[in-house]
Order: sequence, then structure tokens, then C-alpha cells
Amino acid sequence: MTLTDGTYRLGPSTGRLLIKTGRAGLGRRAGHDLTIEAARWSGEAVVAADDPDRSSVRVTVETGSLEVREGTGGLKPLTDADRAEIKRTLGDTALLHTAEHPTITFRSTKITGTPQSFEITGDLTIKGRTHPVTVHGKWNGDRLLRGWATVTQTTWGIKPYTAFLGALRLADDVRVEFEVARLERADRPE
Repeated sequence: MTLTDGTYRLGPSTGRLLIKTGRAGLGRRAGHDLTIEAARWSGEAVVAADDPDRSSVRVTVETGSLEVREGTGGLKPLTDADRAEIKRTLGDTALLHTAEHPTITFRSTKITGTPQSFEITGDLTIKGRTHPVTVHGKWNGDRLLRGWATVTQTTWGIKPYTAFLGALRLADDVRVEFEVARLERADRPE
């Protein structure tokens, strides 16, 4: 895979977009660290390798497409019933309120660095609230483009999930990770 100047499509056919949660509180041993995947998302990256100021990224995630892929830790293994309950909870008013806010969007405002190591600063909109976030990324020069950002849920009006009268709760910070395994040109046929 070669990263050359141009416009690239992003989405589930080219890579993965994951949300990783952690646990907090006295009862954290009872819960799970979750890996949640966006099953429906799309985006576009405009690459100007020698002039990052001319580069840009935009991504849209369908909030109703978030699926629990893995749950580690906890006293018991994560069950299918647990996964279904977590999906329902994600759509709840206190968390993402997917009926009213069907998408999460990210639009870059500044890109710095090189294709091999870069930072993308941009506006992240969740539940109608927009705040800046910085994405850290790397490209290994061969096949894989990957990166991450930390999102503090309460900044966007999301109340981290709690159970057992607050003794178990999700950590406020979640890690959003992306991995692009295949670049697909949007500005010319492959």
C-alpha cells in the first residue's frame, strides 16, 4: 500500500474503528473492559504528503451500528445477553441517545507531521456537542495505517455507565482506535 497524494475513501471495507473502555470504582473487578466496533461508518481523507496543511479528514459513524466485539476481565465471561444489554444501554438517553443523534462526526481542522507519524486535530461532534480532539497516527510504510485518540465522555454530555450503586462504572476516558489495512482511492478508479 502506497500513501500518495489524493483522496481516499474510508469505511468498514478498508479498516476498523474501535472504542475501548476501561473500568473504575470499587467494583471494577466485576465488570468488563469492552471493545466496541462501529459496523457502519464512512469517511474521506485528502492527502497532500508534502504539505499537511492541505490534507484533511472527515468521518461519520452511525451510532446505532456500535457492536460489542470483546469483553475482557470481569468475574464471569461476557454473554450474548450482556452484549444485547450493552447495545440497548448505548442507545439510551444518558449515553448516546441514538434516536435523536444518529451520527457522530469528526472533521479535521489541522494536520501536522509526516505520513509516517502525524497528528490530526479536529472537531468531534457527539450528541450535538462539538469539542476539539487530537488523533495520533502512524503509517508503517507498508500496509497499515493506525491511530488513536482519547475521548472524555462527560465533555460530550455522556454519563459513564454505572452499576451496583456506583461501585462499578466505566472510566470517563475511552480510547478510540482506527486501523486502515487498505487504501481505496476516491478520486480515480483503482
